[in-house]
Amino acid sequence: MKRILFVLLTTALCFTAKAQIHELGVFAGGANYIGDVGPTDYVAPGDIAVGILYKWNRSPRHSWRASFTYGNISSNDADSEMPSRKQRGFEIENNIKELSAGLEFNFFDFNLHESGFLITPYVYSGLSYAWFNELYIDTDGVGKEDGNNKSIAIPMTVGIKTRIAEKLILGVEAGARYTFSDNLDGSNPDNQQRMHFGNLDSNDWYVFTGLTLTYTFGNKPCYCN
Repeated sequence: MKRILFVLLTTALCFTAKAQIHELGVFAGGANYIGDVGPTDYVAPGDIAVGILYKWNRSPRHSWRASFTYGNISSNDADSEMPSRKQRGFEIENNIKELSAGLEFNFFDFNLHESGFLITPYVYSGLSYAWFNELYIDTDGVGKEDGNNKSIAIPMTVGIKTRIAEKLILGVEAGARYTFSDNLDGSNPDNQQRMHFGNLDSNDWYVFTGLTLTYTFGNKPCYCN
């Protein structure tokens, strides 16, 4: 009985040690938004986005992930392919600060304790909380700030990552965020009822696309039979 308990305890400690490896790093890339002003391209990173992220790898297939990202978004009806938007001529600019937490899932085993080449596609989702400027479109067709706003958002990210050095992981990803707000672009301002326009039944999206570079650290696995 004691031997069985010893084996079970040792095995549990092994899995715990293997699981407790961490990643800390940065994100750099671009941002765009999808809404009622300008083009409707889904991935068009024309404005800067930067951030920091942390991952706790619980197994070779999944990690808990948290991040903070700052991005600018801008859009202009002149760049749209829709004649009605081109004629309207609105333009907006905003910035987004986002806290996000959730689960990252690897399609292939990505065991950071193993040597050799590692690569895998992955997906990430969870919950985000975003701060941005409350906007309205003035008579000149340009978005103006009118205080602050916030919204819950749902991130949907796909990417691919690989180990480029013993403790460095490089990834490329694109993540769309569905918000519970229709006013990233000033189309549905709270304080300017007369200025509503566009599809008021469709909420706005924003997208972060870029590179991640993380440094790995944590406990090494024990070697047991």
